Amino acid sequence: MFELDLSDEQRALVESIRSACAGFDDRYWTEHDRDHVFPDEFFEAMVKVGVVGMLADEEYGGGGASIEDAALALQTIAASGAGINGCSTVHLSMFGFHPVVRWGSPELKAKYLPRVAAGDIHVSFSVTEPDAGSDTTRISTRAIPTEDGWVLRGRKVWMTKALQSTSALVLARTSAVGETARPVDGLSLFVVDLDPAHVDIVAIDKMGRNAVASCEVVFDDLPIPRENLVGEEGKGFYALLDGLNPERVLVASEAIGLGRVAIERAVQYANERIVFGRPIGKNQGIQHPLADAHMQLMGASAMVRVAARLYDAGKPCAAEANTAKFLAGRAAFFACDRAVQTHGGFGYATEYQVERFFRESRLLRIAPVSEEQIMNYVAERELHLPRSY
Repeated sequence: MFELDLSDEQRALVESIRSACAGFDDRYWTEHDRDHVFPDEFFEAMVKVGVVGMLADEEYGGGGASIEDAALALQTIAASGAGINGCSTVHLSMFGFHPVVRWGSPELKAKYLPRVAAGDIHVSFSVTEPDAGSDTTRISTRAIPTEDGWVLRGRKVWMTKALQSTSALVLARTSAVGETARPVDGLSLFVVDLDPAHVDIVAIDKMGRNAVASCEVVFDDLPIPRENLVGEEGKGFYALLDGLNPERVLVASEAIGLGRVAIERAVQYANERIVFGRPIGKNQGIQHPLADAHMQLMGASAMVRVAARLYDAGKPCAAEANTAKFLAGRAAFFACDRAVQTHGGFGYATEYQVERFFRESRLLRIAPVSEEQIMNYVAERELHLPRSY
């Protein structure tokens, strides 16, 4: 039902990813999540099957795939049982350097994109700061000019894969607030190399998705060569905007996959678990919530497909992409919650996996954009209500 009108090429892609993911069972993901160990073997498997470089241009060693293709790939990874741990292992390598693809100089693209597409290096992405979450205008990390570029000074939080990464995209202030017409006009985007002599990286303890760390990173006069500026100085915020809609589509597809695997596990348990002489799946108290979750996922999946196809066709899709992310995040959370409830006490046990899915699903209602910010956008841009923030 979720793959109703796939092309032959897309079906082959899905099957190849399913086959590769089959080599990584529940024990693998349980242990890596529990022990906070990055899934290197899984990453290499995704490199071999072509997932990591699929969105990169062919001239840089990539597959030149569409956002719809990438969404299918990430949905398949999550639905395999790898969940958001599996998706986060490859997501940034697939799409994190999109602003470089769009706005980077030929030299900058040649320097980084082939290595990212080949899986030779891990990369991260850094915008959020302790005092600047959704309010990007409050970013205080500074890029201070030098004779041959800049030095970076400041602190970022929630940098995914920072411990594994050799390079990262960083949004930093090159003009102080008040020096430009708008606060965002003083922000610039850079590719930086994470030199341990100038960078301190510490993992943040968190609720879930623990195989892939989220980190606090402190930059202490990290040198940035002049050629590592992405786009124009002072226009970094606008360079980021190009990637927001496709990122929402990709994260929404991950949520769909997570919800699917949670429902599959719940249905299997409901058919096998015998209480009072009958399978619990025979009871409407079990059936109806699972049917509800299934239909929510179907609806969200349709909106993901709509948004992806609009983006790939070069058409406006902000409302659709935000709606897809909003609906998919909620549908995944509901599905994972009902999967835990279906399992009863065993839903709380690590052995049955649904507690891991539940912990991961909560993140999808917060990141990379919160439900509240999506509703702010829709209220203002679609319903034409006054700006509320």
